[in-house]
Formats: sequence, structure tokens, C-alpha cells
Amino acid sequence: ADPPPNSGAGPTPREVATIAIEQMNLSAITIGIAPKPGDGSIGIVGMPVWMWAANPDSHTVGPINASASAGGITVTATAQLHRITWDMGDGTEVVCTGPGTPYKASYGDRRSPTCGHVYEKSSSGQPDDRYTVTATSDWVITWSGAGQTGTIRLNGLVRTVEISIGEAQVLVH
Repeated sequence: ADPPPNSGAGPTPREVATIAIEQMNLSAITIGIAPKPGDGSIGIVGMPVWMWAANPDSHTVGPINASASAGGITVTATAQLHRITWDMGDGTEVVCTGPGTPYKASYGDRRSPTCGHVYEKSSSGQPDDRYTVTATSDWVITWSGAGQTGTIRLNGLVRTVEISIGEAQVLVH
């Protein structure tokens, strides 16, 4: 006779940690970027671009905790955003270790103190004459339970936007 299903060894603590992570509903950030994406908004070559996590919460930047139980094992996990890798669409990658600083008009042409970029070329000639900016979130999750601890990396939560970058034309009379 066949043994009943699941009658063998129960789940490992790491497998239970994976259940806890699923309950966290971690997601890619909502991209905040200046210049704003969309028609009528154009950044300028040589001017600072600011990038940040808009409306950050525990599901997009952490920290967030969850517990799960299975097979007599309870595991508690804590997830924290490790970094955001920004592919700026011009061949440049910018790695930021936090959610960034939201841009305010009062900052003028200052560079972001936490997460920024400066385009050297206009987006003219790109698809739709815009750069596609991709933000990839990488998480570190620590867990403990059943006398064990561990770390799990969760990479690849992605969001994109498109922005226009133009060149300022100087008129001389």
C-alpha cells in the first residue's frame, strides 16, 4: 500500500519561511521621478534627474514582518528593501540603497542627495523619443524558526516609466 500523501518529512524551516514571504505581498516600487513622465514634461540634458519610491510602504520598501506555520514549525520573517537598481535607458545603471528623496520644486536644479542621474544626451531617436527608466527592487529577507535562521534574497521586482530628455537651445540675438 502507498503511504498517505505528505506523511514523510515535513517542510523545512526555509520552506515555511517561503510561505511567510508569500504572505508579505512584496511589490515593485511605484516610481517617483523628476522630470515627470508623460506628455508635456521634458527634462534637460545636464540637469539633475531625481528618482525615488513614491508612496513607500511596507510592501514596497519594508520593513515588513510575517509568520507562517506548517508541519509543526513556525517561522518569522522580516523583509527589507536592500537596493533599487535604476536602468536609466541611456546605458547607465544607478544603484540606490534606499527609497530615495522625493523632488520638490524648491530644490531647483540641485542634485538628489540620495538617488539621481544626469543625462548627457537627449532622448531624441529613442523609441517614442523617450528613455525607458526601469527600477528593479532587490530585497533581503531574514527568517528564524525551529532553531534555525537564514537569509533569502528576492530580486527582480520591476517597474518602468518613460521620460523625455531634451536639449536646451540658447538663442543669441
